[in-house]
Amino acid sequence: MSWLQALVLGLVQGLTEFLPISSSAHVRIVSTLFFGNDAGASFTAVIQLGTELAVLIYFAKDIGNFIAAWFKGLFSKAARRTEDYRMAWYVIIGSVPISVLGYIFKDEIRSSLRNLWITATVLVVFGLLLGLADHFAKHIRTKLELKDAVGMGLAQALALIPGVSRSGGTLTAGLFLGLDRAAAARYSFLLALPAVFGAGIFSIPDVLDRSEPNAASVPQMIVATIVAFAVGYATIAWLLRYVSKHSYSAFVWYRLLLGIMLMGLLSMGLLNPT
Repeated sequence: MSWLQALVLGLVQGLTEFLPISSSAHVRIVSTLFFGNDAGASFTAVIQLGTELAVLIYFAKDIGNFIAAWFKGLFSKAARRTEDYRMAWYVIIGSVPISVLGYIFKDEIRSSLRNLWITATVLVVFGLLLGLADHFAKHIRTKLELKDAVGMGLAQALALIPGVSRSGGTLTAGLFLGLDRAAAARYSFLLALPAVFGAGIFSIPDVLDRSEPNAASVPQMIVATIVAFAVGYATIAWLLRYVSKHSYSAFVWYRLLLGIMLMGLLSMGLLNPT
């Protein structure tokens, strides 16, 4: 992997991780289209650590409160009645589907599911679903319930397929369940932490395996992760402000256009789907 590729992919990861347009799809497409090779699922998982560190710092106070409330709740009935205690459990429960399915289908995730025809198709399909949820669902609730944790957790698991978008899937589910845009976005950020950190740490040995083609060096991986962190932190702040005043229609149209364009490039043989 070249230094330019590492820097560009770190930038792409930071810009797209929290937007409902699929960061893994963008890293896959940019890597193949401009550099002629797939950076791989393991490299993508590791640089996601940068964007999740941004979430950890941005929501540090909230996350600290959740953790403290969860431990207090182990010994105190009063603590179990707090919103922070419930939120801690909602993050844990919502993380189960992607953790289980990610382990079971880890080989497919790193190989067959990275086919660009699949990526293009789900970009369009889940773009349409996001549009329907954003336009027709009632966005009236601000507090999460158990059904939200389960539904958004299952939706997050679909993001194991590049193109679905982890944030896009969870936001779509949250909107269909009646959450307002800001509440759905906030839980989407928090829900990603356990799964993405786990996948990233688990994938580090694969990235460091220099026998792999186009393998990134340790300095390249570190720099790409730092770039993803810096850009991702700024993106979180921007998106939370944006969704409080705007719909997701711009992202829906972007997904549709990107998916159709990708299908066109594949049909003309300008991109290798595998």
